Amino acid sequence: MCYYDVVMAKSGRLLEMMQLIRTLPAPVTAEQLAQELNTSVRTAYRYIENLRGAGAVIDGEAGYGYTIVEDPAMPPMMFNADEIEALVLGLREVQQIGDPVLAKAAENVLSKVNASLPKRVQAQLQNAVLRARKFHRRQPIEIDMAKLREKNRL
Repeated sequence: MCYYDVVMAKSGRLLEMMQLIRTLPAPVTAEQLAQELNTSVRTAYRYIENLRGAGAVIDGEAGYGYTIVEDPAMPPMMFNADEIEALVLGLREVQQIGDPVLAKAAENVLSKVNASLPKRVQAQLQNAVLRARKFHRRQPIEIDMAKLREKNRL
């Protein structure tokens, strides 16, 4: 493995850790991060320090857990109340009706949007009143939609 591959692998792991801190219930412990990343707790601590060094404002400490206060990877966004409701409803609908890959992607998008919002707007997103609900059991999808989407990207 060349140096470039090692650096790219580490940066991918750091991005993955940021996403875990965004999506897991706060505070996220180093043990949880290590388990999710399939690495040691010591490596999770090093990754936290790497992220902090890169400008991520991460609150917390060893033995307590971590939360992202400010996410430098996401530029600040502003949405009005109706736009937030539309975003939340659409993404929750995808979580309900999408295949597992698409449902996870919708969850990730929602957490990234939330991380990029000012605190007062985050509260609006977290308390959005519209919900997507399934009222009947849908027939299982027999086609691997993730593979179909990948094939169409080529």
